[in-house]
Amino acid sequence: MTQEDFSNIHIESSLPKHWEVERTFNDVLYDWMASAPWLAISAAGHGIILLIMWMIPWELFEDPKAKIIQASVEQAPEDPFEDPPPPEEPEEIEKEVTEEPVLKDAEISDHNETDDDQPTEESMGEDDLSDSPFEGKGDNGVIGIGGGAGGKYGGRRGGHRNLKAGGGSGTEQALKDGLEWLKWHQSEDGSWDSDGFMANCGHVQAGSTCDSPGEPTHDVGMTGLALLAFLGDGNTTREGPYKEQVAKAIKWMKDQQDADSGIYGEKVGHSFMYNHSIATLAMCESYYFSRSPLLKRSAQDAINFISRARNPYGAWRYDSPPTGENDTSVTGWCVFAMASAQEGGLTIDTEGFVGAAQFIDDMTDPATGRTGYDSIGSASSRVNGLNDQYPTNTGEAMTAVAILSRVFMGQDVAKLPIVDKGADLMKAHLPEWDPDGLKNDMYYWYYGSYALFQLGGPRWDAWNKSAKKALVDNQRKDGDFKGSWDPKDAWGHAGGRVYMTALAVLCLEVYFRYARVIGGR
Repeated sequence: MTQEDFSNIHIESSLPKHWEVERTFNDVLYDWMASAPWLAISAAGHGIILLIMWMIPWELFEDPKAKIIQASVEQAPEDPFEDPPPPEEPEEIEKEVTEEPVLKDAEISDHNETDDDQPTEESMGEDDLSDSPFEGKGDNGVIGIGGGAGGKYGGRRGGHRNLKAGGGSGTEQALKDGLEWLKWHQSEDGSWDSDGFMANCGHVQAGSTCDSPGEPTHDVGMTGLALLAFLGDGNTTREGPYKEQVAKAIKWMKDQQDADSGIYGEKVGHSFMYNHSIATLAMCESYYFSRSPLLKRSAQDAINFISRARNPYGAWRYDSPPTGENDTSVTGWCVFAMASAQEGGLTIDTEGFVGAAQFIDDMTDPATGRTGYDSIGSASSRVNGLNDQYPTNTGEAMTAVAILSRVFMGQDVAKLPIVDKGADLMKAHLPEWDPDGLKNDMYYWYYGSYALFQLGGPRWDAWNKSAKKALVDNQRKDGDFKGSWDPKDAWGHAGGRVYMTALAVLCLEVYFRYARVIGGR
């Protein structure tokens, strides 16, 4: 090694070490900027890895055996109507192939229980109340929605009845006696036997027997009317002094339903559409309060039958499948059943309302406001060959059906001059009891009561005064007849004493059965 090499070694060794050099801020900044791209790449890479780890469904790798499930061992009460409410949005109901559990009757409650003993709204379950989204509107889609406690059916529930405020002062005892008569004349199987109810006589007075049977083909319809009367007073499968009667009637009705078609009862004569639509209305109201899946299926199947029975672009009459004929009377019952089903969250064909509204318009004489039975301004079927002995000027039954149907379908009847004209016709034919029965028409009195109650005002006041006198003063008060009405009217021969009594009770419930939509004017 040369001297020059040693000299170089000496020079290199004499240089200061990097830690011995004093670094300035500019030196540090320069080094950081030089390494910045690599830091950014590193940070991005770590972020991607964390995102991938967050998206991995780690529960798939868990051992299912390691999960511990805690459950209560206390068995819930076996009330088939105590099911939780269904989802808020209605779903199309499909046929179930599994066997249904057996419905059990509600526990018997003291029928003398007073209104003060009834649960209040605050103590009821969530599925008992169904406040309508139309609350407070004057042009509601369904009768009675708006006003009153608890929406559509608020006036009848939880002991909130106020007969005095509604105009029903003096009718309380007549209403109680009517419900008691229906209670004691219900058959053990839960039905009201149109022509055989007399077998249940003797509860009020030993040896006393009622008379006036109806026709045997109307058991489904008569049971539906009686069930509506108990529901109208606030009785359900869970509460009320007549909850046992309600539960038994519902079970019987389900037993009468054809599993394939959904019809209640059989297709017999011209009356089966009446019977089915009345029964469907009762079952839809029952479902509204119970929210039981067992009732939901039954009510939905029944509504589906009504939808299939409607004439395309039209309304209803006697036949299913439809034959193209329509009439206002059957159409009214079908509209009310559909409206109740819709309020309960069931699936309906809303085109039925469109067809029914158009048909009612076609049947109504714009000059007089009179709605016809099967042609514009025509008389009721009571004078179309079925009951020629009854005079033609006793009432405006179809006009009342039409007005009430308009309310159910959501029309703003307060703004329709044709409704005013029809209501004036009804005011000119007020209820008046005829001992011979020639002028009595409980069917008309029922529809007239509910239609004019909705309109309110002087016409309702005049109607209410006459109707209360006709009903309260002529209710039977003797022996086993006590609480019933003699079937002295146009249709008494068909429905008998059960028909007359159930409709009369429903008339006495007009003050609270549905909330008033448009109020008095």
